[in-house]
Amino acid sequence: MRHGEAGERSSSLAGDKKRPLTSSGKLEISEIANALKIIGLKFDLVITSPLKRAYDTGTIVSDILKIGNKVQIWKELSPEGKKAELYRKISELKEEYVVLMVGHQPLLGEMTNEMIHRGKSSPCNLLLKKGGIIRIRLKTRSSVPKGELRWLVTPRILKSISKKRS
Repeated sequence: MRHGEAGERSSSLAGDKKRPLTSSGKLEISEIANALKIIGLKFDLVITSPLKRAYDTGTIVSDILKIGNKVQIWKELSPEGKKAELYRKISELKEEYVVLMVGHQPLLGEMTNEMIHRGKSSPCNLLLKKGGIIRIRLKTRSSVPKGELRWLVTPRILKSISKKRS
């Protein structure tokens, strides 16, 4: 999942890491989390980037889905994170876990491309909108996990599900 709408980008790296969700970003992520609840998604664990906007997104989803105290911060999900280390940590998760990872573009799109499209002659171009979510089923746990794309849902679709039920 990509984090929700955040405030204006800071010129300093330290300031950008502390950039919170806007009030409309919090509302949008709440609507999206409600839609995930309506369609019956359940997660064993939420893993977020250490950046405030991603962490706040993860905790909102965790609260609405009543996941409890199962939010972890992985520095590897930050924009400057190392994919090799992220893949290693993914491969160490329990195989039966359903995990929600909250992070940033372009890292999430690149990871998805590598997992589902590796070895193809040309890469796919995946754009994940803020609040969008992708589901991948891992098939192998290797230096670059191989998976299959189960679905990709835009924030617009998720918000419409939430609004129809409210």
